Order: sequence, then C-alpha cells, then structure tokens
Amino acid sequence: MVQSEIDTIVAETTPRGRGGVGVVRISGPKTCDIAKQILKKIPPARQGQYLSFLDNQGNCIDEGIALLFKAPHSFTGEDVLELQGHGSPIIMDCLVKTAVAAGARLAMPGEFSLRAFLNNKLDLLQAEAISDLINANSLQAARGALRSLQGVFSEMVNTLVADLINLRMYVEATIDFPEEEIDFLSDGKIEKKLNTILDTVKQIRVRAEQGALMSSGINVAIIGRPNAGKSSLLNALSGYDRAIVTDIPGTTRDVLRESIVMDGLLVQLVDTAGLRMDADIVEKEGIQRALKEIGIADHIILVVDGTKTSETHPDKLFPEWIESFPAGIGITVLYNKIDKLNISANRQEQPGYTVLSVSIKTGEGLDALKAHLKKAVGFSSEEGEIVARRRHLEALKIAEHHLLQGHQQLVEFKAGELLAEELRQAQLALDQITGKFTTDDLLGKIFSEFCIGK
Repeated sequence: MVQSEIDTIVAETTPRGRGGVGVVRISGPKTCDIAKQILKKIPPARQGQYLSFLDNQGNCIDEGIALLFKAPHSFTGEDVLELQGHGSPIIMDCLVKTAVAAGARLAMPGEFSLRAFLNNKLDLLQAEAISDLINANSLQAARGALRSLQGVFSEMVNTLVADLINLRMYVEATIDFPEEEIDFLSDGKIEKKLNTILDTVKQIRVRAEQGALMSSGINVAIIGRPNAGKSSLLNALSGYDRAIVTDIPGTTRDVLRESIVMDGLLVQLVDTAGLRMDADIVEKEGIQRALKEIGIADHIILVVDGTKTSETHPDKLFPEWIESFPAGIGITVLYNKIDKLNISANRQEQPGYTVLSVSIKTGEGLDALKAHLKKAVGFSSEEGEIVARRRHLEALKIAEHHLLQGHQQLVEFKAGELLAEELRQAQLALDQITGKFTTDDLLGKIFSEFCIGK
C-alpha cells in the first residue's frame, strides 16, 4: 500500500457518474509540470482561475476552475492541483489519462489521505475520520466524525499519552536509585497518578464505545416460529413493506436485511426463516442461514405469537436451537399480538433476557422496543460524542490491561522495572490509535478501505 513518496498521483475525487461538476486531483512533485501541460501555465497558488483544460495534442477537453496548492500548504502536504470541470465521465477520464501521460500514476484507494498522514498533516485518527464522515449513516455519526477530524479524539489520546510518559519518567528515575526505589514506590504518589490514568482510559473507552456504535451500528437478528410476526416487525421498523407477509407458514425462506437509524444508532435488521422442525428442504436451508445470522448478531429478538403460547422463556420457546445462541448475547422476547389478547404493552426484566409485550400490527409497544434496544447495547444519543472504530477500542483495552498489570506489580510486588515495562506497553498500544507507532500492514488495511480520490 505505501508507495514511493516521489510519485505524482491523480484520481477523480467526485463520485463516478454524470453531474454538474467533476473534480480531478493531482498531488506530487510533478504537479506543476502537469499543470503547464494541461493549462499551458502554472496558476497562482490558492487563486482559482477559469482556464481551458488541454490534452496531450493541445485539444481542449473542457473549461473550468484550476486551483493550485503549493507544498506544504495543501491537504497532502505536497503540491496539489485540482481541476474542476463538468461532471461528465468522458471528460473526467480524459483529464486523468492526460495527467498519467504527463507523468502521474493512478492513485490507490485512500492514497491522498495516506500522504496527508505521512506528511504530518493529519494523524491516523483524523485520517480515518475523513472516511467515517463520508460514510456516516446519520447526522449524529457525521457530527461525531467531524469532531474526530477536528482533533477532539486525538487530543484526548495525546493528553493521556503525555500523562503516561510523565509517569514512566518518574518510575524509571526511581530505578536509577535502587537504594531509594522502595521508598519511591511506597509513598503513594505513583499509585495515585496511575489510578488517575486508569480512570482516564476508562472514560475514553466509554466514549469510544459510543463512537463505535454510531459508526458501525449493531446487527439484530429477528427469529421466531413461522407466522409469529417476524417479517411484519421488519416492515414496521423499516417503515415500508420490505418483506412479504402472508398467513402461509414459511413465507420467508432466505435472509432479508434492512438498515434503519434509531436516534443516531445504525441498526442492521435481519429477518430470518421461521424455526420449525417439520420444514421442507428449502426452509431447512433458510433455517441454517438463520442460525448463521444468530451466531454473528449483537442482539436477538425472539418474536412469539401470544395467541398460541403464554411461554416467554427462550429455553422453552426454542429448545431445539437455544444452544446455537452465542453465550452472553442480549435477548429480547417480543410477545406479539396483544391486540388480540386485550392486554396492554408492558415490559418484564428476567434473568438473561427481557420480555416486551407488543402489537406489531397496531404499533403498540414498538417505541418501547426501540428505546430498549438502544439501552440494551449501551447507546446514548447525547451530543458531543466522537466516532471511533473497533481497532481503537481494542487498543484502549490492551492499554488498560497493561495498566492494571502495572498496578499489580506496584502494589503487590513493588517491582519498579516490571511496572515501567507495563507502562511502556500501554503507551505503545495508545500510540497505535493516532499512528505514532504503527506498521505498514496496518496502514495498508486502513487506507485501502477509503474511496478513490481521498
């Protein structure tokens, strides 16, 4: 993924297709030479000019705005030229091919952002936030990504790392004076500072968990026996008739997916085939697919036809399949069709699961279901959150683990050198978040997920 920094790269930065405006971006040391060939001049930096765009034979391709940004005052930190023309795929292709013939090469996914990172224009958190902002599925996620792009998340991590470095210096200084080391380790100052850092890590992790939920959302598997109301639930939550609903058992034979946003929480709903033992060969395949979806779900909704049973315990409702449920997964039993039972919507908390009595047909109790799902996964729609990724959470967990190990070395064993090593490992984990310490493999994986032209 990481290419030579002396290459000049080019890509269309606007989405493929026809539109009023299309933009081609060029970045690298040959940018000004390419500008001379396409524009017959080098435009003044940061001043848009309306010019003709010419091909290699001097024929006019298009007319539009040319913007030149001189290094290091550009997005990538290199010389950058943006050509803003009409949004025709033919014109965009001609401009890109002309730039390639003049010495550029096609940019790889995320390579402009990668160069911004390598040239210290952005840290890794901010670079990832660009992709998160583009792919945001809700206004809350977009705002959270913008806060991360503006450096809010980075500042939190950098402040934490600075405190950790100061503690490391203090601990390692005591190691240089072995005759006084025990006194330093026992006076309570180091433990107090370590506890403060641990509290900060936990606070950041809580915010990052909220950010990860905003960014990636949750997968919710809807399961139940035939005609319990699974497909009706999918339709009711999505707001339109996504799934076919009939009185004939086994209507849903494949997996249906629909994404909805609940107050900023992206929820991937998965409607599955009805679970029953006397299924035909096609239904059995659908049931196998349903069981696979259960295995990767973050939460399970068990839809129960209240007119056919009063049972609400998952073990008794699905004895044949309960062992296929992931250990510890959140389960909501949706006791459906209360409109036919003349009872009101209600909620009952049971050990290991929650029962919600609802009418999918009338909508009674569905607002309570939405609120329950957000609470069950720990989601808060409060303003001020930042967008985070799973790798950030993993790094924070690793850092917290090493800090806890260091606390044990300090309190139980008064082992200064082992404490210092645990603090070093915690710092390395945190540095991976912002990219101060990382690998080419990690960079390649992260930036390859970006779109072309970013």
